[in-house]
Amino acid sequence: MTTETGALPVADRVTVRRAAARLVRADGRAFSAALALNALAAGAGIVGPWLVGRIVDEVRAGRGAGTVDRLALWIVLCALAQLVLARWARYVAHRFGERTLARVRETFVERLLGLPASVVERAGTGDLTARGTADVAMVGTTLRDIGPELLVYAVQALFVLGAVFVLDPWLGLFGLLGLTPAWLAVRWYLRRARDAYLAEGAATSAVAEIVAATAAGARTVEAFRLEGARTAASREALERSRRSRYRTLGLRSVFFPVVEISYTVPVAGVLLVGGWLHGRGLIGIGAVVAGALYMRQFTDPLDMVLMRLDQLQSSGASFARVEGIAKAPDGPAAASAAPAAPAAPAAPAAPADDRIEVRGVRYAYERGGEVLRGVDLTVRPGERLAVVGASGAGKTTLSRLLAGIDAPASGSVTVGGVPVAELEPARLRRQVVLVTQEHHVFLGSVRDNLLIAEPGASDEELWRALVAVGADGWVRELPGGLDTGLGQGGLATDGSQAQQLALARVVLADPHTLILDEATALLDPATARHTERGLAAVLAGRTVIAIAHRLHTAHDADRVAVMEDGLVTELGTHEELVAANGAYAALWRTWHGDDDGSA
Repeated sequence: MTTETGALPVADRVTVRRAAARLVRADGRAFSAALALNALAAGAGIVGPWLVGRIVDEVRAGRGAGTVDRLALWIVLCALAQLVLARWARYVAHRFGERTLARVRETFVERLLGLPASVVERAGTGDLTARGTADVAMVGTTLRDIGPELLVYAVQALFVLGAVFVLDPWLGLFGLLGLTPAWLAVRWYLRRARDAYLAEGAATSAVAEIVAATAAGARTVEAFRLEGARTAASREALERSRRSRYRTLGLRSVFFPVVEISYTVPVAGVLLVGGWLHGRGLIGIGAVVAGALYMRQFTDPLDMVLMRLDQLQSSGASFARVEGIAKAPDGPAAASAAPAAPAAPAAPAAPADDRIEVRGVRYAYERGGEVLRGVDLTVRPGERLAVVGASGAGKTTLSRLLAGIDAPASGSVTVGGVPVAELEPARLRRQVVLVTQEHHVFLGSVRDNLLIAEPGASDEELWRALVAVGADGWVRELPGGLDTGLGQGGLATDGSQAQQLALARVVLADPHTLILDEATALLDPATARHTERGLAAVLAGRTVIAIAHRLHTAHDADRVAVMEDGLVTELGTHEELVAANGAYAALWRTWHGDDDGSA
C-alpha cells in the first residue's frame, strides 16, 4: 500500500487485482455470459477469412460459380451471426458494468462515511472530491464502455491468432514473432504508465484542494489581501498538473507510433513465409491468403486492445485511488478487500459507563505551538458542562479530543475507561456526537434531511425533533411540510434554518454525550436560547458539553470550566465562580456590563 503525502492511501497492484476479482465474482453469471457470447462472436468472425481461402482454392481447382456463391452465402451468414452475437455480448457486458459501477460507488460512500473525521480532515476536500468524482467516473467509464470493448476485442484477437495456428503452425509462429516490436512497446509502456497516472491523479487532487480552499476562504483571502499568495499557490499546483499530464502524454506519444508501425510486421511475415512454403509445395495459396487475411484482421482488435490499454492504465490508477480509501489510517478496511489475516484481531473494549476522564492532556498542531498544556477534567454522566474562555484558549481543540476526532499527544481522554480515539466509528457515534457551527443541507426533502440520522424514524418522531430545536414553526409553513424540497431546485434555507436541521438530526441520533461547539452561533439570541433549552429538555439525563461564547449557556449549566492558555484554570458552578471573583467573574461582568459581578 502506497500513500500520497497529505492524502489518503493508494492501493497497490495486488489489492487492485483482488478488488477487481471480487467485483467480477459479485456478478459472475453476467461476466461469464458476456465472455461466452464474445467467444461465439469471435468464432463466427474467424470463419470468413477461412471461407475466402476456400473460394481461392475452389476457383483454382476449376469449380463453378455455384460453389463460389454457396461459400459467399456462408460468409454473409457468419458476418450476420457475428454482428448479432457481438451486440448481444455488448448489451450483457454493459449491464454488468452498470451494476458493478453501482457497487463501486456504494462501497466508496460506505468507506468514506466510516472514516474518522480526523482522517477526512487530513486528506483534505480536494483529494476526496477528486476521488469521489473524477476517479469514480473514470472507473465507471471503464466498467461501462472500455471494459466491454476490451473484452470483445481481446477475445477476437485470441481467436484470430489461434485460427492462424490451426491453418498452419509455421504461419502462426512467424505471425506471433512479428508481434515482438508491439510486445516490447507494451512492456516499456506498462512499466511507466501506472506511476505516471497516479502522479497525474495526485496533481489533480492538489488543484482541486487549492480551488476548494480558496473558494471556501474567499472572504478571508480578500480581508488579508492574500490574493497574490493564493494565485501563486494555484499556479504552482497547475504547473505540477501540467507536468504530470505532459508525462502521460509523452508516454502515449512514444507508445502509439511504435505500435502502429509494428502492425505491418506480422502481415508481412505471414506473406513472406507463406510464399516460401507455397513455393516448395508445403501449403496451398488459399491458406496463404487466409493467413494474411487473418493477420490483417488481427490488427484491428489488437489496435483496439492497445488503445484501450492506455485508458485501462488511467482507470487502473483511478481504481487504486478509489480502493485506497479502504486502507486509510485509523479507518475501516473492508475484510473483503484485504487478504485473510492469520488471526482475527481482538474486539475493542466497550466503555464500562459514560464517565469522561481527561488526564494530563497535551496537544499541538503540526504547524503551531502547543494548544493544550496538561488539561485535567472529569465530566460526570448526565452533567451539563459549559467550557468558556477567550478565543485561542483551546476550547475547540479540547472538544475535538473529547469527540475522538484527534488523539492527545500525551495524557489520555477516556470514556468508561476506554480511550475515546480508539473506539470504532460506529460505537463512537453512539457514544459522543460533536456539533459545530458547520452544517449542511442535503439535496432532498426536509424528511430526507432528518432521516439521515435515524432512517426508521416516524413522522411523529421527526416533528418531535423539530419542536425540540424550535424549527417546527417554519417547517409547518412550508408548502409541502416535511416533503418540501431543499437545496438546488427547492427551498433555499438560511444559516439558522440549516443549523436547526443539523441539531434536529442530533436529537434523532440520540447520543449519550453531546458536544456543542458554538452550535447555535448562527441563531439569533432568543432563538438560540430557546433551542438550547429545548435540547436540554430532550437530552435530560444525558451528558451535554457546551463550548460557548454566550455566557447564558454557562449560567444554565451544572458546572463551568474556564480555559486559559491551554489549561482549565477554574471549575465550578456559575454561582461559585462568580463569587470567586476570578477569570469567569470578569467574563461575566464584561458580558453583562455589570461591574459588581452580581448574577
